Amino acid sequence: MNNLSKKDLVLISLMLFSLFFGAGNLIFPPFLGQLAGGATWISMAGFFITAVGFPVLGVVAVAKSGGLHNLAKRVNPLFAGVFTVLIYLSIGPCLGIPRAGSLPFEMAVAPYLPESISKIWALFIFTLIFFSVAYWLSLTPAKLVDRMGKFLTPILLVLISLIFIASIFRPLGSYGVATEEYVNSPFVKGFLDGYLTMDTIAALNFGIVIALAIKSKGIKDEKAIISTSVKAGVGAGGLLIVVYSILAHLGATSGGRFGTTENGAQTLTNIMTYIFGKPGAVLLAVIFTLACLTTCVGLITSCSQYFSALNSKLSYKNWVRILSLSSMILANMGLTKILAISVPVLNAIYPIAIMLIVLAMLDKFFNGSTVVYGLTILFTGIVSVADALGQVGIQWNFIVNLFSKLPLYSKGLGWVVPALIGIVLGTVYKLVEEKISYSKVSEL
Repeated sequence: MNNLSKKDLVLISLMLFSLFFGAGNLIFPPFLGQLAGGATWISMAGFFITAVGFPVLGVVAVAKSGGLHNLAKRVNPLFAGVFTVLIYLSIGPCLGIPRAGSLPFEMAVAPYLPESISKIWALFIFTLIFFSVAYWLSLTPAKLVDRMGKFLTPILLVLISLIFIASIFRPLGSYGVATEEYVNSPFVKGFLDGYLTMDTIAALNFGIVIALAIKSKGIKDEKAIISTSVKAGVGAGGLLIVVYSILAHLGATSGGRFGTTENGAQTLTNIMTYIFGKPGAVLLAVIFTLACLTTCVGLITSCSQYFSALNSKLSYKNWVRILSLSSMILANMGLTKILAISVPVLNAIYPIAIMLIVLAMLDKFFNGSTVVYGLTILFTGIVSVADALGQVGIQWNFIVNLFSKLPLYSKGLGWVVPALIGIVLGTVYKLVEEKISYSKVSEL
């Protein structure tokens, strides 16, 4: 069988949507809308590129390459090993999974705890239950399509639709006024906001989960797996755009009524309380928990599959146990500490992930040339890593002065021009090398 039924394709698209759509995806669009006000849709255009476009392309790139390691190996075998492990650790047990476990508690449970209840113990109990459920769901990845596509994701979408429909009958107001960087650079700010969803990096992990899900439905031909991955990616991407647009619109209309809040969770809380009253807090808690749970399961599954392949001494189920337990422990550090670590890490590896995906999409033009891949990733990484180190207080003045002359550096996109230079230089080198080789053959 080389084609999925329409039903199975829809289920896999819904599963992919749920893997991407965590609590971060829930809180960033309304916060963007609130701050961007009248510039919301210009900002969302940039947001769609990094929070939808590149994640979908990432799934396709990994499917076409036969895995993240194979894609990264086009740069260099050593880079492939280091970068792949770094991606799986950052999006998995060291950052992404603990964040998914602590976020619903911090945003939807902690604000409503009675003073008599210890927040530390409440977080421990919440994460124990949360990761126990995630552990159970992750043990049988072949059943993820049915469990997530048929049940968890539809419930999540119905709840989000309920918010939007209710807002029509109880409108919040008109769009507010753009604030901060959304005034002068709304598109670029929206582009950078998309980093925070972590979905481009997650896509490099989820590609293998989607491929396995497609294979579990009887598809064995590699070309059919790739084409089905593309269709599922487009379906999930379209759904993400619709949901993000709803959330951004709600955030933009809330600005004039509530003013500026500290984060997207507060924005959503204000919206839900206004529309539904006190029951809105319960509804928001359910939505947050479901969104985080589905993402968490996808991350545990993909990381466990990778690490079990990397180390055959530990089985997939053992890795599920290890990652669930370690993530639960780290989640109890608290969201603030996790987010403090996440921003510089994301700024370091996100541009590299973006350029890997871009190169994979353009691969037919330079036939997997290691020179093109190597120079592009080298130039991109030098700027992005230096920028990330500067954010944690590690910087050298002469490097900062040098990089500050790069176009878009002040906007956080200083890596773009070096990346393009890497592609051009690599392509020119490849063409010259091919011409020399052709000349030598002609002489013979």
